[in-house]
Amino acid sequence: MDKRHFLRLSALAATAAALPAARAQAFPERPVRVVVPFAGGNTLDAALRQVAEAFVKSTGQPMIVDNRPGGSGFIAAQAVMQAAPDGYTLLMPNTSMLAINPHTFSKLPYDPDKSFRHVTGFVGASLVMAVNASVPATNLAEFIAWAKTQPNVSYASFTAGNSSHFAGVILNQRAGLQMVHVPHNGTPPAVQNLLGGHVQAAFLPLLAVRPHVESGKVKVLAISSPQRSPLLPQAATFREQGFPDLEIYIWSSIAAPAGTPDAIVARLNTEINKAMLVPEVRAKWRAMDFEALAMTPDELQRFVAADSKRWAEAVRLSGFKASE
Repeated sequence: MDKRHFLRLSALAATAAALPAARAQAFPERPVRVVVPFAGGNTLDAALRQVAEAFVKSTGQPMIVDNRPGGSGFIAAQAVMQAAPDGYTLLMPNTSMLAINPHTFSKLPYDPDKSFRHVTGFVGASLVMAVNASVPATNLAEFIAWAKTQPNVSYASFTAGNSSHFAGVILNQRAGLQMVHVPHNGTPPAVQNLLGGHVQAAFLPLLAVRPHVESGKVKVLAISSPQRSPLLPQAATFREQGFPDLEIYIWSSIAAPAGTPDAIVARLNTEINKAMLVPEVRAKWRAMDFEALAMTPDELQRFVAADSKRWAEAVRLSGFKASE
């Protein structure tokens, strides 16, 4: 091979190696679509739209929210799995899709470890244990002592096979209780049954019960966040009351299809984390009891693995299996 030919091949190789970096530098050149596994109009949907506003200011490209509810997240997951791995179609998976479904379904249409690439965490929110105002308890110790003397104490969740269901399973196991689980089709009916006294307790998002705490119809005995919430500072954490296993988040993250190039994932991570940490966005999120989970892809992978391990134990204790 003569020197001229060698130099030409070397130049071509260098150009080819530079292409992914150049493509990532230019990314995004058109709108980025985020497929969301639930219907629009809730607080998580609002949080994503707030990030989208910051994203377009930073990148010049819109972030489009594509709601694909139903099927335990399967519909949204499959839509993203079938998309080109170019960074322009993303998924917002959540606790259930990546950390609970693998333990409750015998078969999934996606592989939580292989079908997607982690981009970054998105939001974390706390659960609270709330009780009807008629329950004679103001903290967990009092509730546990009371519940052990009562037949058929029940707790509501916003759905079966989810974090609000298994939080009750963990408390039953750790406190020696036998609360009966009553699943609901969403948070509003669970709140209504709690208010009506049809269930004595419930594990629900803080914002769902906060107005009823203020009206005196509901009491919050514990909150699952690491620290007390400024939205309800009188509510002690589970950890403070001797139940560190119930320090949990319900969370969502951002993922891309498997095969998305490293450089594109890194660019998305930078831009979405930057958008989440805009002061105006963080202020709006605090009012919704949301915490920004800005992470690297590796940090998110470790976070999901640890959370999956926790829920695996809760599912095993419950004996619950999802109908397929």
